[in-house]
Amino acid sequence: MDDYGTESDSDYTSYWRDWFISSRGNEYFCEIDEEYLTDRFNLTGLNTEVQYYQYALDLVTDVFDLDCDDEMRETIEKSARHLYGLVHARYIVTTRGLAKMVKLPPLPPTCPFALPALPSNIILTDDAPALPQLEKYKKADFGKCPRVMCHSHPLLPMGLSDIPNLKPVKLHCARCEDTYNPKSSRHASIDGAYFGTSFHNILFQVYPALIPAKSAERYVPRVYGFKVHAAAALVRWQNGVRDDMRRRLRKMEVESGFKDGDDDLDEDDDDPEDEEELLQQLAVAEYRGGGAAAVAAAATTGGEAQMGSVA
Repeated sequence: MDDYGTESDSDYTSYWRDWFISSRGNEYFCEIDEEYLTDRFNLTGLNTEVQYYQYALDLVTDVFDLDCDDEMRETIEKSARHLYGLVHARYIVTTRGLAKMVKLPPLPPTCPFALPALPSNIILTDDAPALPQLEKYKKADFGKCPRVMCHSHPLLPMGLSDIPNLKPVKLHCARCEDTYNPKSSRHASIDGAYFGTSFHNILFQVYPALIPAKSAERYVPRVYGFKVHAAAALVRWQNGVRDDMRRRLRKMEVESGFKDGDDDLDEDDDDPEDEEELLQQLAVAEYRGGGAAAVAAAATTGGEAQMGSVA
């Protein structure tokens, strides 16, 4: 890092960024284009958030030539990493940044603002064919969902806040729509503001083919093969609410997004009046603060014969 002056322009044009991206713990980051970094419009407002802003920017863009001591150099280096992270959060929500985060084909140079659409038949599933443009996401470079029912679905980095130094980076699963902590302590220490709260949402808006099908599969507690009474009652209530919502969406001709489809709803439909009465009882029990026991009792009153569970 101290011998920039001995290198030619072509040798170290992206030297600092290459070093930063290849450093252990920075695997979540993508390389920001030189053109984006040198456009001052993209850096608006960052001069008030980064100490020694100009020196840090010079270091990131490899034009730093200040003769300073080691302590000053370390301070500028820290500011450069912080600056890169803040710019990174802005860059990854651009079309080029989104493509880099999931290794999609580059944008045509003659159409810089076009969105590189994927074929509509490409769906990111466990048995999907290997595609080079989906490499970074498909290979789960950001990690895999620890939830068993998600079957190791790949994760995406996200922040819980856009304000720096508040929350560390988290990992989002698009299948269960839940958020998890990174496994590695190096990744867990990354500031979540370097990825922002909007990246994963914008990604699926731009590339809807990457949205996974939702699964209705869930774990049901059992004792010697029989459903546990309170837990089974709560699960039955939740399934009833979910199926009711799917029916409403189907009537409105809106795709529910569940992998199993909506055709099976007609086969398992209960009496609408009985089901509505049961849902009302469960809602009242939950509203009164009775917890799982009250919900289970309401479910038992409304349809214990259908439960087949252990008291």
